[in-house]
Amino acid sequence: MLEYAKTVLEKVSFNRDLFRKELKKSKQMLKEDEIELLQSWCRMSFTEKYPDIIGEVFDNYSA
Repeated sequence: MLEYAKTVLEKVSFNRDLFRKELKKSKQMLKEDEIELLQSWCRMSFTEKYPDIIGEVFDNYSA
């Protein structure tokens, strides 16, 4: 599921609202260890473009 989530996020990364929506959905469907990996991947891949959305979705999450 993690790879699927990454694929979806890459495909919707052109749109802020879609990216936020899909990131939230991804976080809900993944297991704890996968959420941690997704968070790291998002920070590496999208921090320059969507730091606010990544912070919004993950700042309340503690692994």
